[in-house]
Amino acid sequence: MTQAQAFRNLLTLDPAQAALRGGLTFLILIGAVLIIWGVRLILKTLSERLISAEARNTARHKQVGRWSMRIAWLAVIATSIALILRVWGVSLGFFTQGPIADVGVVVLRVSVILAIAFAAIEFSELAVVGLFNRVSSRAPATRRTAQLRTLAPVLAGVINTTVVIIAAMMALSEVGIEIGPLLAGAGIVGLAIGFGAQTIVKDFLTGIFLIVEDALSVGDSVKIGEVSGTVEYMSLRTIKLRDFDGTLHVFPYSEAQVIHNSSRGFGYAAFEIQLAFWSDIEKALEVLHATADGLTQDPAFQSAILAPADIVGVDALTDNGVTLKGRIKTQPGAQWRVRREFYRRIKPAFDQAGLLIAQRQLPLPPFDEIADRAKT
Repeated sequence: MTQAQAFRNLLTLDPAQAALRGGLTFLILIGAVLIIWGVRLILKTLSERLISAEARNTARHKQVGRWSMRIAWLAVIATSIALILRVWGVSLGFFTQGPIADVGVVVLRVSVILAIAFAAIEFSELAVVGLFNRVSSRAPATRRTAQLRTLAPVLAGVINTTVVIIAAMMALSEVGIEIGPLLAGAGIVGLAIGFGAQTIVKDFLTGIFLIVEDALSVGDSVKIGEVSGTVEYMSLRTIKLRDFDGTLHVFPYSEAQVIHNSSRGFGYAAFEIQLAFWSDIEKALEVLHATADGLTQDPAFQSAILAPADIVGVDALTDNGVTLKGRIKTQPGAQWRVRREFYRRIKPAFDQAGLLIAQRQLPLPPFDEIADRAKT
């Protein structure tokens, strides 16, 4: 049936048939509105349950939500128009037959695949990070919380890579490219690349083992090589450390051969005091004990200190004086704050007790040489 015949049939419809088709059209429109409402409700429910409130308020999440609704509106409207035309007897052969229609169908399918892939990537990343943040907030141990937050971006990266590969294969298949030979060729090329990119594979596998074994997590204070800092981000193959002056250091996992983690279990605020030779050692040890006990009883530091101070005593005799050594057991990551406060308190305590901290003594030339220099 041609389009002209279809339009002539519309003009010759009796009132009963026109009313029936009008009713079906109304039902299709109602169904379209309900579908849009349902999609909005589903997206909102998933967003509230899987994504944290902080992530939902970001501009990126709002943009993803807007684009998701636009795609849903477009798909529902296109489907509704097609159904309404069919109800009224209008043939869609003009839009579905012929070379132009074939190209249009392919473009439409590829566009749908890419749109779904984009939505899956964005939603999976937000959902995975939000889900892990929710689970980590309920974890009984702080260490488990850090580990879960570290795994979130890694898992999101794996999911995104998988979605991209699947979408690319489906799009190529729609264009008419055979995927079988392509997969075989990709396997050979991948094997060749694997031999040339062993470092990348090593980085990835090392990172997986570091995370699974809980060697370090985001937020830990670590030292890698000669660089110390806080772990700011862990991707599929790199660790990013932020040091004290704000410099960001990026390490591939394969270069993190030895990791010194100061955020595991507990820490020690270790200190060394250089005491002058003529100062009273026993009195100095008493002042050290008293200062450490006062710090332990301070409400501002009670939660950070796990045990009374361990004053080792005289650790060494140097050219400058007597070295007194001790340590205070603290929560992981709190040792530097406790040590700084201890040093701040020990100086006035020594001054009040009449104890002198050792000073480097510069060697003086003989008296005769000093006299000769004064004459000249």
